[in-house]
Amino acid sequence: MPRAPRSNPLALAVLTCLAERPMHPYEIAQTLRSRAKDHNIRLNYGSLYGVVEGLAKRGLISATETFREGRRPERTVYEITETGTREMTDWLTELIAAPVKEYLQFEAGLALIGALAPDEALGALRLRLRQLELTLAQSEATREVTRKAGLPRLFELEGEYVDALLTAEVAFVRQLIADIEHKDLSGLDLWIRWTETGELPDFAWPDDPDQ
Repeated sequence: MPRAPRSNPLALAVLTCLAERPMHPYEIAQTLRSRAKDHNIRLNYGSLYGVVEGLAKRGLISATETFREGRRPERTVYEITETGTREMTDWLTELIAAPVKEYLQFEAGLALIGALAPDEALGALRLRLRQLELTLAQSEATREVTRKAGLPRLFELEGEYVDALLTAEVAFVRQLIADIEHKDLSGLDLWIRWTETGELPDFAWPDDPDQ
């Protein structure tokens, strides 16, 4: 039987919560939110219940009890199975150990930036830089508060990683803006001519090594 695709981090988050102790889906969601994991993993209640049902069908988790509190809907408590524990360990190890190609929105924008006039691209890049700098400052301030509160670094690694990515992107965008402004960007003259006249650059693209 082929292995089910490991494409939804929310499923892995559910498994890690249940590895701590049995929980019902609402409790899983509250646990993830209280630990700010919803900042790194897309979480909504509708998708969470669908993920839980899928994990149960695959035998990775199993229901242990169903109960009702007052007028609230029935809640089913789930626990992780031995198969689920193996899947969690293998999946998490794979995520950390094996880099994969991720198709980022900004990467796509840079790949197609030549369709904008240089001045339009500069305006968009300046807007992005301001937003990145604000986001980075807010993130660093939040992490400083958690450090002062004594939260161990172990529980802030994802924030540290995000800040490192933001720092690198700020530096890249800032340098790209400067290169365009100072006309230090190789190919800028071709770009200007292309957007002003529609004349495509006479440029021989290298062969794709993957083909």
